[in-house]
Amino acid sequence: MTKLTKNQKIAQEKVEAGKAYSLAEAVALVKDITFTKFDASLDVDVRLGVDPRKANQMVRGVVTLPNGTGKQVRVLVLCTPDAEAAAKAAGADYVGLDEYIEKIKGGWTDVDVIITQPAIMGKIGALGRVLGPRGLMPNPKSGTVTVDVAKAVEEVKKGKIDFKVDKNGIVHSSVGKVSFDAKAAAENVKEFINTLIKLKPATAKGTYIKSIYLSSTMSPGVKVDPKSIDE
Repeated sequence: MTKLTKNQKIAQEKVEAGKAYSLAEAVALVKDITFTKFDASLDVDVRLGVDPRKANQMVRGVVTLPNGTGKQVRVLVLCTPDAEAAAKAAGADYVGLDEYIEKIKGGWTDVDVIITQPAIMGKIGALGRVLGPRGLMPNPKSGTVTVDVAKAVEEVKKGKIDFKVDKNGIVHSSVGKVSFDAKAAAENVKEFINTLIKLKPATAKGTYIKSIYLSSTMSPGVKVDPKSIDE
């Protein structure tokens, strides 16, 4: 068994096993038990009452966090020349087409989000083997394939993220940083959970939000009472 560090012991002692904390309490507790020297991510894990193997119960969507993600998002826009100026003005870190397609074919993926236009997807399809495993393939459902690339860049820079349920029925996402004040962190979590609720499949039966856990990089998970989300 791996020996716990001093900080890990302190963290585990502060989290009461089996207890469901209010959202405010959970945010405060995660901040208290995070001892990393860097600004750790604030993560949320939500177990849903869905069967992801069924197409009509796949939960996937996007949400713009009211207080952003707290991290610098590197955006590449693959577009036609007439859209380049607007993409750059919107804050895109890289803008172009053929030269970046060649770079990606060579293994370059030093970006967090790739945005493109519907007319360009034919060229990008061949990049699926490189981009797919890294979660970088543009997708209309996540808003990264659009005619208005400038607007998409602005939304991503402001805190727009996409998510989808995994094969175990869990949605995992980072919703900010531990350095956020408690109110801003809680607002981001609420927006994320409420977005999930709006996406509940009509075919999902029984309890939809089965459990919610908050954690930070390397911290234990803290159980959140779902009823406290709207308090």
